[in-house]
Amino acid sequence: MFDLAQTDRLLTTTRSVRRRLDLDRPVEREVILDCIRIAVQAPTGGNAQEWRWLVVDDPGTRAALGDLYRRMGDRYLASYRRGDMTDQTNRVLDSAEYLAGILDRVPAMVIPCIKGRLADTAPVMAASFYGSIIPAVWSFQLALRSRGLGSCFTTLHLAHEAEARELLAIPDDVTQAALVPVAYTKGDEFKPATRGPVEHITYFNRWKQFD
Repeated sequence: MFDLAQTDRLLTTTRSVRRRLDLDRPVEREVILDCIRIAVQAPTGGNAQEWRWLVVDDPGTRAALGDLYRRMGDRYLASYRRGDMTDQTNRVLDSAEYLAGILDRVPAMVIPCIKGRLADTAPVMAASFYGSIIPAVWSFQLALRSRGLGSCFTTLHLAHEAEARELLAIPDDVTQAALVPVAYTKGDEFKPATRGPVEHITYFNRWKQFD
């Protein structure tokens, strides 16, 4: 039996960290490798294990990736704002805009990839394909959190996926799943997010007719 208090704390306080990333403290490659060693224990469809992990810590390459991210982020984040948004949503958007502005300064970026390209968009194929990399990414983020590092699952650079592929010399038959900025965090006082009762969003046996 695991220590449930510690396990639940890890699972409920692993947040998307943006503003509290320490941009001045280097991240050791061995720490990232330790977290990837944990990540690759995640399950994959057909036990294929076709994941690949590209760690970017070269300043020039980070700057180029940050530029790709901002080119999409500036358009997307501005268009997302509406007058009826909650304070929480506005805070998240402010945080996302902050990340776009400093992404090139984050000590390391990790691009989780999976060999293959999704040609068939049928739900079963898409679920199997991305289900063979995203669980590993979440394990990677949990491993980072347990070591005092923060991260955030981002995808905006994929609007310029071909340019990122050329920049990073990624083969044409490999799919980038995300861009995960990695840094030590400023402080460790992360709390669970406020969520509504799970009874309101959980159905048994049949979909609720009036949602």
